[in-house]
Amino acid sequence: MQRKSIPSRSFWIIIIAGFVTGMGNGSVFGAALMCWMGRAGFEDWGGVGAGSYIPTTFNGFMTFWMLAFGFVFCLMLALGLKRHDVIENARHG
Repeated sequence: MQRKSIPSRSFWIIIIAGFVTGMGNGSVFGAALMCWMGRAGFEDWGGVGAGSYIPTTFNGFMTFWMLAFGFVFCLMLALGLKRHDVIENARHG
């Protein structure tokens, strides 16, 4: 029987930890950017519901960066665990 790889055993950890960490960093990035830019060219706040996901609104811009950072952090975590798996298998194999 073959062992499962580290990334396959850690699927939910990659998704949850990657998105939570990434979205937290994305919100800080978005807040810092908004403090620097002010309201800039945003005419609309964005509101709640579907309006929160329109990137041309103030709130949607922040949401976009949070989701983008979350996705990228998931990819980084998956890549790191994949490399870790390769190193561990080379050492034990």
